[in-house]
Amino acid sequence: MQTKKGGDNAAARDAIAKAFVRARRAAQPLKAYPGVAPQSLDEAYAIQDLALGLWSDRIAGWKVGRINGATAAALNCNRLAGPIFKGAVREAGDDIAMPVFDGGFAAVEAECVLILAEDAPEGKTEWATEEAQELIGSVVAGIEIASSPFAGINDLGPLVTISDFGNNNGLIIGEELPGWSAFDIDDWIFETLIDGQTVGVSAAGAIPGGPVESLRFLLENTAKRGMALKKGMTISSGAVTGVHEIKIGQEAVIRYRNDNVLRCHLIAATPANNAGAETGKILA
Repeated sequence: MQTKKGGDNAAARDAIAKAFVRARRAAQPLKAYPGVAPQSLDEAYAIQDLALGLWSDRIAGWKVGRINGATAAALNCNRLAGPIFKGAVREAGDDIAMPVFDGGFAAVEAECVLILAEDAPEGKTEWATEEAQELIGSVVAGIEIASSPFAGINDLGPLVTISDFGNNNGLIIGEELPGWSAFDIDDWIFETLIDGQTVGVSAAGAIPGGPVESLRFLLENTAKRGMALKKGMTISSGAVTGVHEIKIGQEAVIRYRNDNVLRCHLIAATPANNAGAETGKILA
């Protein structure tokens, strides 16, 4: 597929959004990016917004990811956002099965998840850190399931990641972090294990600005897109120990303060088990 100026036209963006939605609905892999990759944040979020308009499940929250190094400097932004759908959120349990795309990309991330205590005001597009923190009702441990039908989603950079729902395909909600209101984020230590092997250990303070800065960014991002955050939304604030690729059939365990544990295993996504995949607008 060829497009003008790196895909910067409405037809090209629409085609990319539809291709990702079709692939997610069918739980089928994409062998290549379905068009010319977006060249700006505005293009990338325009594709994401078009895909949101085609997806049936409602947004229950958002994930925030990192943009690093020279790319962050070039974009003048060090974070990205993607939706978390209601049907893809699970409460922690002993044997949680989470779907990922067979033949696509799949990873798990240890997360500090912020639960909002109130709505963000409509139309407020600039936020201070202190204002963002006042919206937080609780902080819980979580596991983000990062998955896309396109296996190369992370290899092609954050703009491509944004264009496919921020590479999110689910969230597991755990217990409230003890003493969260003090925001001693350097004491919030997480360990990620895959099939019993440690793949990452870190504190939440390793993420620049920590979870509150992720929320502050997201408040501005969503407000500018006409989607102000709502009370009760779950905000997955960033991969504390990193993004750890995982295969179908493997088990992920997250250990955090006071030896609490979250666990899940990965299964293949199908149209029946993938939130919002079974219904939605007909694609021309």
